[in-house]
Amino acid sequence: MPSTPTQIEWPTDVKTLAIDIGGSGFKAAVVSTDGVMLTQRVRIETPYPCPPDVFVDSVTRLVHDLGSWDRVSVGFPGLVREGKVRNIPTLSRSAYDGESDPELESRWENFDLAHALADAFKVPVKVANDADVQGCAVVDGDGFEFVMTLGTGVGTALFQNGRLAPHLEAGHAPFRKGDTFEEQLGNVARVAVGNDRWQRRLVKAIAAYHSFLFFDTIYIGGGNAKHVDPAILPANARIVENTAGILGGVRLWDMDS
Repeated sequence: MPSTPTQIEWPTDVKTLAIDIGGSGFKAAVVSTDGVMLTQRVRIETPYPCPPDVFVDSVTRLVHDLGSWDRVSVGFPGLVREGKVRNIPTLSRSAYDGESDPELESRWENFDLAHALADAFKVPVKVANDADVQGCAVVDGDGFEFVMTLGTGVGTALFQNGRLAPHLEAGHAPFRKGDTFEEQLGNVARVAVGNDRWQRRLVKAIAAYHSFLFFDTIYIGGGNAKHVDPAILPANARIVENTAGILGGVRLWDMDS
């Protein structure tokens, strides 16, 4: 089964199994072509350690009772190119808040996740970074838009007039005090310093990103967006629902990714 089909005539009522992978949980639902969830959203805790075989097995068990679908989209917490994993800071850890495990890193490096899942589901599959998928659900398609997801780590995505740009792991860029954006704003840091200090860091991070991206609008999502007070954000910032990680799975099929 090809993982990235180029010419498929989908039915008008095409059903997409949308899977959102996070550092703390795997979530999934079947979604209609107009973005309506056709099933309840199901969730399991992220297993640790999580090498590729454990990942595929966990995802297939997660969606076992969701019925049928025509295609699958996966939002994945790492850098994915042409369906292959190039960098995965989250699932290369042996524990949720642990250090990166070299053996797990080597098992994930260049793993063809799209083909592995296409073999498991027997339908076409698209895999993209989770921030890219979330952005597909929320951008307006007007100008240069930046998506920032706050969860276990920090995800980012870029869109120009509604078109998804090649993914960059901008959360790994240097930020302050010798740390990256992810080290300063990830969930471990939030718990360590408290929400007030963490939010002040977020405001500084948004300004730092704007200093070299010059985005028109920034969308802030992910599980930790609920800890952000909208009043502290700049006028061009929007907080988005965490369900965008699921709903973006439909629009992913209409965008270059």
